[in-house]
Amino acid sequence: MDAFGSVDVRSIGAMPATQGTPTGREELRRIVSDTRAAVALATGRASLPDPTPADGPDPYGNPDPEWLGIDWAAHRREVDVVGARVNYVEMGEGPPVVFVHGLSGAWQNWLEQIPGFARDHRVIALDLPGFGSSPMPPWDISVQGYGSFLRDFCEKLGIDHAAIVGNSLGGFIATEVAIAEANRVDKLVLVSAAGITWARARREPAAMLARMARATTPLAFRFQLSGIRRPRIRQAAFQGVFHDPNTLRRELLWESFVPALEAPAFYDSMTSLVGYDIRHRLEEIEDPTLIVWGRNDRVVPVPAALSYKRRIGDNAELHIFDQTGHVPQMERPVRFNRLLSGFLAS
Repeated sequence: MDAFGSVDVRSIGAMPATQGTPTGREELRRIVSDTRAAVALATGRASLPDPTPADGPDPYGNPDPEWLGIDWAAHRREVDVVGARVNYVEMGEGPPVVFVHGLSGAWQNWLEQIPGFARDHRVIALDLPGFGSSPMPPWDISVQGYGSFLRDFCEKLGIDHAAIVGNSLGGFIATEVAIAEANRVDKLVLVSAAGITWARARREPAAMLARMARATTPLAFRFQLSGIRRPRIRQAAFQGVFHDPNTLRRELLWESFVPALEAPAFYDSMTSLVGYDIRHRLEEIEDPTLIVWGRNDRVVPVPAALSYKRRIGDNAELHIFDQTGHVPQMERPVRFNRLLSGFLAS
């Protein structure tokens, strides 16, 4: 890549894994490369993969959401799983579908999905331990730990196997379960999943960044809350997550972010993402897999989607939504729900 030219970000996700522990020079080169790619994405100088054409209506946001008319208190539950008290919502009957949120998320990240899929499925959306209304667990936070927890959570609810839908960190956890507990996963859905971008990074720099982020958290939270209340600064407050935050309903932003503010597990989870490399194991996934990504994702850029697809193989199908950020299920719920419905029924 030329420092003053454009970069084809499609090549980033296809880079071979580095064997052994990277040297300081290799680590610096990787950080510079990733930083340049991120800047290229943010400034529109990157050559992005072509989007997947929509096969029907594809509005941004939902002006008349069904979830606003639901008494959610009637569907909230709590259960103790391996010493961790877990908050979740449950609705509907039928084949189980488990929705897993991402970093800085909560079960409300799936508000646009729960009512519709509950007509034909037993739908469960949870707050991971240390997020939302679920307190910190007694065990150490890690991707492997969350994977084991999700298995035990499903067992506690009498679910032997299910379709698992995960966004960001939730997608990474769902991938871990699909590899380690393959017989428990009927279908796997990865929505802007973490796990590829920082697989080769070292944990020490990430821990330092997490400590720095912790120090600035109160200011960042106040900025996001102001963005929800004040349209003039909403774009600046949420443009890192959404492609067009001003088009989304304020109620959706509030429900999706306020419960997750100051999540005690955020920093441990952020650190656990870094350096845990499962890329060489992705080929073990034999479950039908749906990969959904926002072409304009600034959190986990779209090259990671290409890498997931290439490594999982022919049993994975990839859909890239144009003019969409890190949470396609919230940004384009009509298209996402139609795609997910067809995948679950196939």
